Amino acid sequence: MATNKSRNPDPRNALGSTPWGQTSTLRFVLQTSATGALVNGTLATPVASGDKLVLGTIPAGFRVVDSQIIVSTPLTAAVVGDVGFEYADGVDVPAVPQDADYFGAALVLNAAGRLRNGTTNPTVCLPKDASLIVTTGGAANAKAGKVEILLTVVAEGVATV
Repeated sequence: MATNKSRNPDPRNALGSTPWGQTSTLRFVLQTSATGALVNGTLATPVASGDKLVLGTIPAGFRVVDSQIIVSTPLTAAVVGDVGFEYADGVDVPAVPQDADYFGAALVLNAAGRLRNGTTNPTVCLPKDASLIVTTGGAANAKAGKVEILLTVVAEGVATV
């Protein structure tokens, strides 16, 4: 059996300027009150089906590698969500398009569990700040719940697109 080695290894495979890399985990929390409203949200109304929840910023220059969603306190029965990103300034970038379900579509948020990124999307390095968004579906939320979204990212610097 032959061994074939790349002549041009990617120096960024070390994932940073240090031997142990520049990998980080960004944590976003979707937490709702007893009435079903987003805790610390700009609206006091319960989360309705079709609402877009902006949970925080993914900084420019991070390569998005993986995601894990932990539903520790489920939302109301039938509530699902698409998890993705959109650019904070609202202007898309054709080379790295924003994607409302980049991390998953119709993910079950009404049952406790850990959901790994099951998409076939390639990793992307964000050329500018993006917002992590969850678009709800299935039903309105009417109870307290907690969902943590963990993104594994690599600091590469702002991409040139």
